[in-house]
Amino acid sequence: MADMTTDASEESTSNPEPNTNASRLGRRQFITGTAGAATLTGLAGCSDVLGSTGGNGETVTILLTPDNPTDVEEEYTPMKNYLEGEIDGLAVDLRVPTDYSAVRTALESEQAEIGLEDVGLISKPEIFDVMGTAVTGGTAFYFSMMLTQPDSGIEKRTDLKGKKVAFADRLSTSGSIFATYTLMEAGLDIGEAPDGDPVDFEGEWSNHDQALKDLKNGRADACCTWSGNGMESVAAEDIPQEVREEDAYVDEAGTEEPLVKPIWWSFPIPKQPFYARKSWESDMKDTIEEALHNANEQKMEPYVPDDYEGSLPFTTLEDTGLDHYEPVIERLDALDIELGN
Repeated sequence: MADMTTDASEESTSNPEPNTNASRLGRRQFITGTAGAATLTGLAGCSDVLGSTGGNGETVTILLTPDNPTDVEEEYTPMKNYLEGEIDGLAVDLRVPTDYSAVRTALESEQAEIGLEDVGLISKPEIFDVMGTAVTGGTAFYFSMMLTQPDSGIEKRTDLKGKKVAFADRLSTSGSIFATYTLMEAGLDIGEAPDGDPVDFEGEWSNHDQALKDLKNGRADACCTWSGNGMESVAAEDIPQEVREEDAYVDEAGTEEPLVKPIWWSFPIPKQPFYARKSWESDMKDTIEEALHNANEQKMEPYVPDDYEGSLPFTTLEDTGLDHYEPVIERLDALDIELGN
């Protein structure tokens, strides 16, 4: 696939020549056993109730994208309300894992039924059923973006040499994997990043919200995040045309001060897939999938709380498969990230 990555100040590079970083020998592995078990503390109270039935109903736990739990749960409340309102006997339990490595662990151990991010799916697709890809604002795509302060003197990726860069979770597609890959692509020595220390710059990994805060508070020289998190802090005139056409969050541009400056945008990335564990044997699985595909913005509107802020992260599902996430798989391979067995 041609790399349509755009840079705010450098010419876009398609099919870039591999550099020494890209040809590193050996495979590195994220340890999903110990790390995954530890992160399950973010799912406290789930172990004996997830997927259980009570009375005439069924409780289904959906794992959201790891980030600030309060914010993420609030964002997906309309989807929860919609599913419970449209499906008799369904109770939806939204949970936010503390990091991405916990998602597959929780699903494999049957502590949850549905996941909403791509790395867990990619790590072991044979144990999941793909429901589709989330659509928001009429598009199933979003962008990875790299931001800095307007007066930082940083104009391009190579200017980050010797600087501190704030990333999201180490396994975040937009806030870590795409960002680390593009720095390697630009010629920077990424060392063992994202699961170890980079050489040419200092890296700090947390979550999308914290990465942007670190930039704005002066604790980082640049940050990497996704357009749903960073777009509101970018001036409309700084957004490339391709992003304007493909991204659902463009209307939020410039609404959150202080504004920061984008120096790099990815090509369009498919949004998070919805997938269910194959071991979940219930008619509710097909019922939920059908309801998700039948949803649209008009149907969701009655389920939006009066005090709801921000944009809906989901309005319907688009039919997709694992092949749609090939760019993510390519980058995981290029960064020598093994997701475990």
